[in-house]
Amino acid sequence: MGRAGRVGRPGAYRRDGRGRPLTEVPWSSDLSTQLAQQRRDRSDEADRLLRQLFMETTGSSESGGLALVAIGGYGRRELSPFSDLDVVLLHDPAVSPVRVEEVANGIWYPLWERRVALDHAVRSTPQMRARADDDYRAAMGMLDARSVAGDEDLVTALRADVLRAWRRRARERVAEVRAARAARIGRAGWLAHDAMPDLKESGGGLRDSVTLRALLATWLVDLPRKDAERLRARLLDVRDTVHEAAGRRTDKLIPELVPELAERWSLAPTDFDVGVRDVGRRIAHLAAVTWHRLDESLERDRHRRVGRRGPRIETEAPGVGVLDREVVITRDADPRTDPEVMLRFAATAARRRLPMNAAAVQRLVQDLGELPEPWPETTRRWFVELLSAGRGAVEVWEELDLAGLIDRLLPEWSGIRLRGSSSPVHRFTIDRHSLEACVQADALSRDVARPDLLAVAALLHDIGKGRRGDHSEVGAVLVRNILRRWGFPDDEVDVVSRLVRWHLLLPTVATGRDIEDPLTAANVAEIVRSSSFLDLLAALTACDAMATSDQAWSGWRRGLVLGLVEKVRSVLAGTDDERPGYEGWPPDRPMPELSGVTEQTVRVATENHHDGSLVTIVSGDRPGLLADLAGALSTAGLSIRSARIVTEANVAVTLWEVSRPDLDAQVLQQRVRRVLDGAVDLAARLTAVEDHPRVGVLDAMEQTATLIEVRALDRRGLMWTVARTITDAGHLIRSAHTSTYGDEARDVFYVVDADGAPLAPATASGLCDAITAALTAGPSARRGD
Repeated sequence: MGRAGRVGRPGAYRRDGRGRPLTEVPWSSDLSTQLAQQRRDRSDEADRLLRQLFMETTGSSESGGLALVAIGGYGRRELSPFSDLDVVLLHDPAVSPVRVEEVANGIWYPLWERRVALDHAVRSTPQMRARADDDYRAAMGMLDARSVAGDEDLVTALRADVLRAWRRRARERVAEVRAARAARIGRAGWLAHDAMPDLKESGGGLRDSVTLRALLATWLVDLPRKDAERLRARLLDVRDTVHEAAGRRTDKLIPELVPELAERWSLAPTDFDVGVRDVGRRIAHLAAVTWHRLDESLERDRHRRVGRRGPRIETEAPGVGVLDREVVITRDADPRTDPEVMLRFAATAARRRLPMNAAAVQRLVQDLGELPEPWPETTRRWFVELLSAGRGAVEVWEELDLAGLIDRLLPEWSGIRLRGSSSPVHRFTIDRHSLEACVQADALSRDVARPDLLAVAALLHDIGKGRRGDHSEVGAVLVRNILRRWGFPDDEVDVVSRLVRWHLLLPTVATGRDIEDPLTAANVAEIVRSSSFLDLLAALTACDAMATSDQAWSGWRRGLVLGLVEKVRSVLAGTDDERPGYEGWPPDRPMPELSGVTEQTVRVATENHHDGSLVTIVSGDRPGLLADLAGALSTAGLSIRSARIVTEANVAVTLWEVSRPDLDAQVLQQRVRRVLDGAVDLAARLTAVEDHPRVGVLDAMEQTATLIEVRALDRRGLMWTVARTITDAGHLIRSAHTSTYGDEARDVFYVVDADGAPLAPATASGLCDAITAALTAGPSARRGD
């Protein structure tokens, strides 16, 4: 029935039952041997130093009632280049406090003088036992305690007492460890999937591997020790090289260090990064299996105590059932002739949020037949049910992927598996990001007419990454082949392919174009064609952004995208022909009162908007006004997200979206007035570091202005520099829109000539050259000195 074998056999899954690992990275065995020896050598050198200090202080290497104890990694003889020495001076209660203090000072002070990184404590044996009773982390550290100098019997007795207490209180301790692990992973994420994982704290990291050792010590569960120790040793090797490359203590796999680290291992950077993540994934899998087996053990024990009868299989689907809180493949099922059973099995596990039986997964690995192409409708339905199972789908997909079974469904997945993203806003690897998008798609399923197509598009929207060309265009082609293989009808293939092709359209246009320009919404409407497709594209945009990071779906970005969607919907419905009000001004906002405005007038109004503010400034119009106002807002410490200007006679109304809420309009008005009066030297205040910007004209469909895009290092005064250059060239800025990705700004300026028409190509090219020169010139050149 696919029931698990004896406890302790959940090894890494193999592909096709032939013993071939799913991910193979040719780690250098010579370097591993060298690094392991260096860890032992560091530990031995620390031992010699501590023994020497102990003997000099006590007069004997075996002073009775006193002992130096190595704890944690030092206790395991696993010192990395910048590890702390975790040491306890242990003493019998009978030893006088004066003597204990004398010995402690004789050891700690010389170590501090040598600048040894030290994590030290002085405790009696009762204090150590009490600390182990009170704090499971202290107890786990003492399980690896090792005598370095002094009374070895004192240390041996302490370890035995702590171990007995650990086993006696195992059930209580297990609950504490589980809760702490969940909280830790909530903070640090997963080694396999986070953009910058922590080799120690992340799920699947060194902390997990040490926890596995402690769980084994409870005698409640077993696991393949050799596999666990081999994987832990690999992470220790990687951490050693991280310390060496960084020149300091750090457990972060910093992307900037990856090329150097890969070179040390004689690997390509991508292979090194994927290899480290694969080690973390396998440790996480061993941890998941161990925790599940531990739960099984405790559950069986509880059933024995209450006298419950043996379990029965609860049938869920043909060939699939639930037994002992696991999803199993029943004995009568035959994966060779019925390969769809894998998807019924996986979808059931994801929907019920239950683990898949390890022996059943292994049975699929060995016996699974080939799915027919194209897939039957039932197979497709079970696959979509798996993708639509929310958070449970992530856990099931990852276990199937570790077993090599995802490649049987989607060979193209290998191109994004464990691959990091080049975008600084991504918090996950590409594969995990895609699965997180499926989780979001499940939450938005009621917002669209075809949630099945949304789920498939969420899974595949980044499938083109890692290949030559624009990943949206490459992915759209791949998706057509994939969906035809999966048996989707041609019209549905077309929809999903177009979703993948245009999945960045809405955020790109919303954050980088003037959505109040009627042509902007019209251009998007020409691409999306229908309201039903617009609904799917809007939902996919939200799924993609929410699966990326909070920054990618901030209140500001969300508001812009939703605003664009509504304008496009109006175009598609044919209701946007009449736009009352001033051209370029949002029709849903009242125009400020303009009567009585003179050349000296400056009126500022502010209101909170999304996660920032809208600032409306009414003033007399003059050349360079937009640039000066941008400078004023920059000197006020505000990051500008968008700007638009409307003029009537000699009056200008500007609307700014800035990054900070709760602004004091009166204070800001005073600052703006000082700038417009010439009391502030903006050139001196807003000098920027030299950069290598990229400035160009955006290719677009029909537009009423020339779109100048600036990509440069984000810094205060960037918009002022660009706006001033455009004004000095005799052109006008109708609006400006900014986006920031990590430390890079991508600003788009809508520029027209003095007559309000788009610039001629040669003029636009010259303006791009002038902006580039302004952004790369030294401070004196920008001040006109």
